[in-house]
Amino acid sequence: MSRSGRFSLRPSREEWRRDWVARGELRDQRFELPPGVSSVYFDRARLVNVDFSGMRFADVIVERSEFAGCDFSGTAFDNLSMGAGLRRTWRGDRWPQSVFRDCVFRRTRFASLTSFGNVRFERCVFDRSRLRRQTFTTEAEFVGCVFSGRLRDVTFWGRPTGDQAALGRERNAFTGNDFTAAELDDVAFRHIDLHAQRWPGPPGYALLDRVSTRVRAVLPLVEAWPDPKHREEARFSLEFLAGNAVEHNDDHAVVSPPDMGRRLPPALRQELFEALTGSSTDTSPG
Repeated sequence: MSRSGRFSLRPSREEWRRDWVARGELRDQRFELPPGVSSVYFDRARLVNVDFSGMRFADVIVERSEFAGCDFSGTAFDNLSMGAGLRRTWRGDRWPQSVFRDCVFRRTRFASLTSFGNVRFERCVFDRSRLRRQTFTTEAEFVGCVFSGRLRDVTFWGRPTGDQAALGRERNAFTGNDFTAAELDDVAFRHIDLHAQRWPGPPGYALLDRVSTRVRAVLPLVEAWPDPKHREEARFSLEFLAGNAVEHNDDHAVVSPPDMGRRLPPALRQELFEALTGSSTDTSPG
């Protein structure tokens, strides 16, 4: 691989590791690995305007590193730790943060259950990326990022659940993110200021206040339905929605018709959604 500055890529000296170690700075070129190598550990690396597009990695670990203006379009990760998460621990009493700034993840295949770890994304684009089954995001920060396409089974956290002293913060930055072109399929937001983001609006989504009050107001509508299975499904879904809103987001939530009950007929889901969002305190974007 051609090198820029002090960048180095060499086999790990640790017998238990099978990946290659990347350190130093690399700029304005395509990233390359030796033939037959598909695993790399980025340690104290800085990569600027580096092209990773179309590559496939068996295993990637990122620790104390920065990526700026890098292109990960079409990149596939079989196993991925973006901030020294589950597979590695921090050294000393601080957990160092890795940063991805102005990077593009277009149709990127993230490994299911990616270990995000202590990582910060600034102004990154997640365009139709495979973001599915992502629950290990408890220390990840997202600022000014754009999401489009389907997000499925993803949880975002505004309050880290790990060692806050090691992280050096009590809250994760999560602000200015744009979800207007995203499809949110079982996507959860925990302890996040929902009003500090941009959301897809009607007719498919609404950002609501006083969710628990709204749910109580529409339950009589549910009780008037003739089918007991429909009533049970709606009650469970609405109470689950209200409980999460109260516990995690000060009684606010981003809702869509499937949140009314995925096993309900579409017409009943839509009826409930319109009833829930129909009051004057609806805060969904216009």
